[in-house]
Amino acid sequence: MKAGVIGAGAWGTALAQLLAADGQEVRLWAREPDVVDAINRDHVNPLYLPGVPLSASIVSTDAMADMADREMLLVVSPAQHLRSVVAQAPAGVPLVLCSKGIEAGTSLLMSEVAAQAQPTSPIAVLSGPTFAAEVARGLPTAITLACADGDLAARIAQRIARPAFRPYLSDDVIGAEIGGAVKNVLAIACGVTEGAGLGLNARAALISRGFAEMTRFGLARGARVETLAGLSGLGDLVLTCSSTNSRNFSLGKGLGEGRPAAELLANRRTVAEGAFTAPVLRAAARAAGVEMPVTEAVCALLEDVAPLAQVIDALLARPLRPE
Repeated sequence: MKAGVIGAGAWGTALAQLLAADGQEVRLWAREPDVVDAINRDHVNPLYLPGVPLSASIVSTDAMADMADREMLLVVSPAQHLRSVVAQAPAGVPLVLCSKGIEAGTSLLMSEVAAQAQPTSPIAVLSGPTFAAEVARGLPTAITLACADGDLAARIAQRIARPAFRPYLSDDVIGAEIGGAVKNVLAIACGVTEGAGLGLNARAALISRGFAEMTRFGLARGARVETLAGLSGLGDLVLTCSSTNSRNFSLGKGLGEGRPAAELLANRRTVAEGAFTAPVLRAAARAAGVEMPVTEAVCALLEDVAPLAQVIDALLARPLRPE
């Protein structure tokens, strides 16, 4: 399958590098002309993935029309921009959605947004525990590839699989997406424990209770438990809640250190998706009658409606209950 990647951030560039490993040409669409030039001229992306030499088989472009002959497009644009980007993509081409989030204003998952923006395009979701730099360097990685069409999923899997990159197939698209979206919010909470010096016990508690929140919300939206307990749910949660390589964890760490959210989010070139997903997730959970206290706490910190100590005390003072 002739492949293209829409979005030349760190993850999009890493996926292009993965796809180009067998020497096939990969088209990589970027908004920034300087990124296009650097990739084509110097085979590097110093803005988003510095220090990683890129394959000469990657051809970058800022013209979406250059994607018209692709047989598969990996979409890696920020979640809140996915609708407008997908609307520009060629119609009917299978879309592999690699963005993690919930659309503000609609509470739609990325697959639902893409289905509205490009109703003739088959849709798959790629999600799981992946730091871009590790994938680009060929370090071992396993992910979930979710698609309702089993034959299409098998073809995509054959194209993206590598000795150190192993896709596991699923038909639970909703579950794969919810895991990826919710874990970004929970990673902010775990970063707070690091920044505030609350210890590893607190982080472990947040991961486990956060996973319970993810599961409750996922089941309310039609996800399957085994998907949420897999790579795209629990696996991604463990990774992003454990390292400052995660933009969301780093954001939470800053909040835990007492820095205001506005300062931490200002002038960021890369996106901490959890900051945008948190209020949307809170609204969707409330509408569905799903209790998500960790998500509520993250929103309180992002919106600066309560000091850190008060938010922590409120979580610890919740009524005792069965696990």
